[in-house]
Amino acid sequence: MNLPKVIAKLTEAQNNFDSVAYAACFTETAVVFDEGKTHNGRKEIENWIDKANREYQATMKPLYYNETENILSAETSGNFPGSPIVLNYHLQIIDELIQSLKITG
Repeated sequence: MNLPKVIAKLTEAQNNFDSVAYAACFTETAVVFDEGKTHNGRKEIENWIDKANREYQATMKPLYYNETENILSAETSGNFPGSPIVLNYHLQIIDELIQSLKITG
């Protein structure tokens, strides 16, 4: 699968539980929507993913990438009920960084 470089980096950071590298994939003003909550800015995103990594220890296995709509479908496995689950990562990418990410089931 031919993923944009930033999505490949995001996946690698997630699978290494590296919250600093994960947050570095986002713009300074990025927004993440997940589990009914909004996380604004790179630092808040770093704090959110660090907490999620400690709680869920989730890894991502990309299954399909829709280039037209910038949606990544990935099997996500971890320490949570229903694992593994396929999640959709709706991305807006600007200048090779993620400006917004919405995660849906």
